[in-house]
Amino acid sequence: MSKRLALALSFLLAAVLPASAAIKASDVIGRAIDGFVRPAYAGLDEHAAGLNKAMRQLCETPSGQNLEAARSAFSGAVEAWSVAEIIAFGPIKENNRLERMLYWPDRKSIGLRQVQSTLAAKDPSATDPAQLAQKSVAIQGLGALEFVLYGDGAETLAGKDDPYRCAYGAAVAGNIETIAGEVRDAWNKPEGFASLWANPGPKNPLYRDGAEAVTELVGVFINELEMIRDVRLKGFLGAKPDADKPKQAIYWRSRNTTTSLAGNLSGIDELFQASRLGDALPADAQWMAESIHIQLANSVTTAKSVSGPIDKALADPAQRDKLEHFALITSSLSTLIGTRMTAAFGLTAGFSSLDGD
Repeated sequence: MSKRLALALSFLLAAVLPASAAIKASDVIGRAIDGFVRPAYAGLDEHAAGLNKAMRQLCETPSGQNLEAARSAFSGAVEAWSVAEIIAFGPIKENNRLERMLYWPDRKSIGLRQVQSTLAAKDPSATDPAQLAQKSVAIQGLGALEFVLYGDGAETLAGKDDPYRCAYGAAVAGNIETIAGEVRDAWNKPEGFASLWANPGPKNPLYRDGAEAVTELVGVFINELEMIRDVRLKGFLGAKPDADKPKQAIYWRSRNTTTSLAGNLSGIDELFQASRLGDALPADAQWMAESIHIQLANSVTTAKSVSGPIDKALADPAQRDKLEHFALITSSLSTLIGTRMTAAFGLTAGFSSLDGD
């Protein structure tokens, strides 16, 4: 959401939010935090711990079986992150955690070259998670670990010929677990960011009233749908097949591209359901909430139905049609949420059911 749109939406919400409303903005935000944000980041932390353990096991006992276990743990962490990453504000924005967790897009391959250089130079400091955390954001997150596990030379992880590669990968996994744990703890901190978001007021340095707090929530839906469609999907899906760029797809090496897209939309659906934001819609607009849920569920199903390497999916007309259908659903959702729902909240008396306490 642009700053102009955010300001306009906040102004409109504030104009129609009486203090006597039945549904409080603080309750909506509280449900969003307790019902989605905290569980999502707790889930990420759990998967990150499993990934770290799997990488350490691979390094201690290199084998094809342990390599596959580490790759499976990586895919699980990617899926958990894809759900949680829609909350791209608050603790994840502190200390460059967002970029450290996932440096993407990397259109000029700057990050890739840094990872390759690290592997070639065998820099010992990059095998220590604490020291790695102080280095370039491009070499310490999921993108870096994906190259370690799936990029050129990854097959050496099944043997003892290249212990450095595994040691570096283990450090990256340890760093990912540290970041996930820090964000989980920050969301659970009694007087932390969650308290500020859920308790807007004139003395609150971030959210002066319920309208600003709810605008942040609505912004998640609007911003993330645009990001998923315009950056993640259209980054590799061209207007025509000859314009496709499969190697611009996120997680293309590990075949987690559509897993990530599905996770993003699943997260949006879970957040929307947990917050019960739709309850605040006027009676004649209540249908929007169910329609939003149905379309989000359909988008998840569509993304999950696209399987295999993304380059082969793009080359298969039936699979490519599914990706185009996914794009259409996200566009429909952007209109439904970004235009129709916000209009129902900001331009009708119906939003009086959501106050600014």
